[in-house]
Amino acid sequence: MPEYLRKRFGGQRIRVYLSVLAILLYVFTKISADLYAGAIFIEQSLHWNLYASTAILLFIAALFTITGGLTAVIWTDTLQTIIMIIGALALMVLAFIKVGGYNNAINIFFHSIPDTTIYNNTTCGLPPANSMNLMRSISDGNYPWTGMMFGLTISSVWYWCSDQVIVQRALAAKNLSHAKGGCILAGYLKVLPLYLLVFPGMIARILFPNEVGCADPDVCYKLCGSRSGCTNIAYPWLVLELMPHAARGLMMAVMMSALMSSLTSIFNSSSTIFTVDIWTRIRKNASEMEQLIVGRLFVIILVVVGILWIPVIQASKGSELFVYIQSITSYLAPPVCAVYVLAIFWKRINEPGAFWALMVGLVVGLIRFAWEFSYSSPACGEEDTRPNIITNMHYLHFGILLFFITAIVAVVVSLLTKPIADKHLHRLTFWTRYSEEDRIDISEVEESNDVKHDTQPHTERNGTKETDQLSHSTKLPWWKQVINFVCGIKTEEEQAQEPVLTQDEIRELEKKGNDISESTRAKWIGNINAIILMTAAAFLWGFYA
Repeated sequence: MPEYLRKRFGGQRIRVYLSVLAILLYVFTKISADLYAGAIFIEQSLHWNLYASTAILLFIAALFTITGGLTAVIWTDTLQTIIMIIGALALMVLAFIKVGGYNNAINIFFHSIPDTTIYNNTTCGLPPANSMNLMRSISDGNYPWTGMMFGLTISSVWYWCSDQVIVQRALAAKNLSHAKGGCILAGYLKVLPLYLLVFPGMIARILFPNEVGCADPDVCYKLCGSRSGCTNIAYPWLVLELMPHAARGLMMAVMMSALMSSLTSIFNSSSTIFTVDIWTRIRKNASEMEQLIVGRLFVIILVVVGILWIPVIQASKGSELFVYIQSITSYLAPPVCAVYVLAIFWKRINEPGAFWALMVGLVVGLIRFAWEFSYSSPACGEEDTRPNIITNMHYLHFGILLFFITAIVAVVVSLLTKPIADKHLHRLTFWTRYSEEDRIDISEVEESNDVKHDTQPHTERNGTKETDQLSHSTKLPWWKQVINFVCGIKTEEEQAQEPVLTQDEIRELEKKGNDISESTRAKWIGNINAIILMTAAAFLWGFYA
């Protein structure tokens, strides 16, 4: 995404901005939330300290990331997805059997009330009357239909179209058909959580109303360490209390697999963003070895910040992880979504318009972000002393407002400044995606300077320095060889054996990479499955409206 916007607009400041924003989102919505979720499961199953559980998660995830890189992440993702689906399917079946089937589960859910609610004669802890409805009132405090339809769409465009974790996988595909097929498969898999997670979560409340549905702040704190609620322990409790003894280990592996998959992906993507888009700006002549080491060290820094942020998650948004993640995304992601959509569909937007729109969106989003998280969410029955703008304006509605503020600033500033010439836009917008004309990158001069720096070390291979380095590499002590292996650093001998591409070969590879043609058969298969997927999604929305 940062590289695309650099080619689309030129300059470096948008690229650096997006890289920094991506890292912030990783810390606040991914690393800290994933660590917290995994620690909850270990804490509930083994009764370990929250931070001791977090340390175990970090050690395993870091082992995968540091020693394997993207290849290990892709392979572990593939295998772990199969394990997760099988285990979650088994738990779903057991949960529905336990409560007497789907219809019985829906009926009982609305009567799953904790004892504190009954004895104290309060409304705290009552299941929402519209729990089975996706299309809710615009004034609904949890999921208003306008926020669900438009606010979540804006956040989803950012995540699924421009987030490094997703884009990195799409770009690793062999061709466009494979990339589209992977996206469609992900769409099919996204239908499953409704049945594998949401309904089992509702059943967990039926089976454990006093624990999962606890409403008294003091009781909740004793159970899960949060005064705002204990809904986050629903799935771990379901696993530990419902699964047979022999299957609990499998389900623990399933949960850990999901978290390891997510954490390794985030660590790999964040280290790539930092080293490629930020560190190479600070150290223009940084060697491959330096970049690899810096990337590993940066992951450690992210982890420390993520751990320090965990207490904020515990005290926010009723202690619901999903709501917390979506709120953070709604405060920071809409500006990126607005600029990305305009960059794709409107050729008139230029670098000043995009940059100042992003700046305005960032300032407005950070004000709401800091303002909201300076307050703790009140527990059930406590007075809400937060300002009206926080309590009355839903975070999804704020995301919609922020999107339009950013888009308006981008349009106005772009119209008041010089447009980008068409020769710079071939294959960079939706309307020119099939163009075969040669494109002159706006940042061509900068890139040519970078190429001069990059090619300098290769010229030394023909001299005596190569021989000296090769002879020196054979004399490395064992501990340096271990460090090089762990960090993925190649020896000089291995680097010398790598083929050096000619300019013609480089141009041929670029031409092949720009090719978005598809065979008729692959195109039809992809389009038919996309239509089936959209139809299924529309049916589910209508069925549970």
